[in-house]
Amino acid sequence: MKTRRVYSTPDIAQARRTLAAAREAGVADSDLSLIARHDIELDAIPEDRKDEHSDFMPAAVRGLAQGGATGLLAGLVAVMIPPLGVTLAGALGVAAAAAVVGGWTGALTGSAAPDPVRQKFEAEIEAGRILVVVDGEGEAGQRADTAVIASGATPLPFEQPTALS
Repeated sequence: MKTRRVYSTPDIAQARRTLAAAREAGVADSDLSLIARHDIELDAIPEDRKDEHSDFMPAAVRGLAQGGATGLLAGLVAVMIPPLGVTLAGALGVAAAAAVVGGWTGALTGSAAPDPVRQKFEAEIEAGRILVVVDGEGEAGQRADTAVIASGATPLPFEQPTALS
């Protein structure tokens, strides 16, 4: 599983050097992104480097999992009550329906919620600093961490597993 790490840079030139250092350490382009204040993003950061502004995908996955678990539990309870006449297949149907509703609700909620990195480092972003987000796995992540810090980026206190990156 990949781990997401966040680094702060003072300007776009330093952010580009940091991205280059991460690439040289073996991090794929798809595992690198930048977060900056809105006016900086519009002017200086290429579209393919911008990080998502919302929690859409992680929230949808959480909704699917929680909805499915809740639906399965409700279905199994219904199976245990004979007058309801719910079969095991019916319980699985309830779980599937609840997972779909949970995923849909989670996605809607997540699309309105800011990205966790953006939430935690809002003051850094508003101060005009550019955040470099690196998703690395195992030894490659450690090599990238060393290379990025050596390039002059400041590590921020954020290290979180990322299942969707």
